[in-house]
Amino acid sequence: MEFGLGMFGDLSFDRHTNQAQPPKERLAQMLEQIKLADQLGLDALVLGEHHRPDYAVASPEIVLAAMASVTKHIKLSSGVTVLSSSDPVKVYQDFATLDLLSDGRAEICAGRGSFIESFPLFGYDLKDYHALFEEKLQLLLKLNAEGTVTWQGNFRASLHEQTIYPRPEKPLPIWVAVGGTPESVYRAAKLGLPIIFAIIGGMPQQFKPLIDFYKQEYENHGHDMGSMQIGVHSHTYLTASREDLLAEYFPLYAAQMDRVGKSRGWSPYTQAQFEGGISPEGALFMGEPNQVVDKILSLIEMFGLTRYVAHIDVGGPAHKDLMKAIELYGTKVVPEIRKSLKQQ
Repeated sequence: MEFGLGMFGDLSFDRHTNQAQPPKERLAQMLEQIKLADQLGLDALVLGEHHRPDYAVASPEIVLAAMASVTKHIKLSSGVTVLSSSDPVKVYQDFATLDLLSDGRAEICAGRGSFIESFPLFGYDLKDYHALFEEKLQLLLKLNAEGTVTWQGNFRASLHEQTIYPRPEKPLPIWVAVGGTPESVYRAAKLGLPIIFAIIGGMPQQFKPLIDFYKQEYENHGHDMGSMQIGVHSHTYLTASREDLLAEYFPLYAAQMDRVGKSRGWSPYTQAQFEGGISPEGALFMGEPNQVVDKILSLIEMFGLTRYVAHIDVGGPAHKDLMKAIELYGTKVVPEIRKSLKQQ
């Protein structure tokens, strides 16, 4: 069982001046935060890709390379690489380089992306949303498996007996991130790829049929069940008390939900929604460490997880508060879960 930390590089936002934090400042803070996560023995850092004014990270591989220089053990993963609007050859080169720089700690987590800003930015048509990912994932897997590649598709130039450099010392781990569509789950199972579910709303219980479907199809396609990896990536935040969570963190979280929701037609995010999310049945893993321990343990048992990723910077909390939340996760939550799992 692995325990990771997820970040999008949310910028702190001053509601009085209507100004976002400078990205330079946020990136420097992220290096301190990942250094602490590594020292606390967390297993993976999962970094998202966005092309918006409220996030600092548009190129996860570059930030991960900087993080490699201040860490020793933690795995360094995208979360996600929006593969549909990327060139698989360049993605593979970048992460192969990261893998060499980090002594074998790089991973790729590929997804179609729930944010679509990258499509017009890089000249792709949203009508090709599904076909782009299907084709580019196939090419990425081929690059990872074969030294010399011959390939032809619809969305990039063909490759003829082409070797891509540099090569990692061993094939890169490639995960597929899904939101909840059976087609995406089936694709990952058919290919025998590790899968990670983004569960950020509703009730985690609702995802159990999809996870059971993945397990069944993974086995039906002849893959080794002992090698199967299933992860969940969920919004997480640790505080000393429920009162602190509601008074100090809820306003930041709600403001970010509203910034994202403005372009999607969502209603304003309410405290009732938040309290439903942090309840034992909800999808927000937030509050006092003991409460979060119980919820994650329940999730592990329900799904048979091999990785849990705590997405911890939604809303751009202050650096000192994020450092404290990471400390609580690494010293109170994760050790207690590991202890409980050993006793089972």
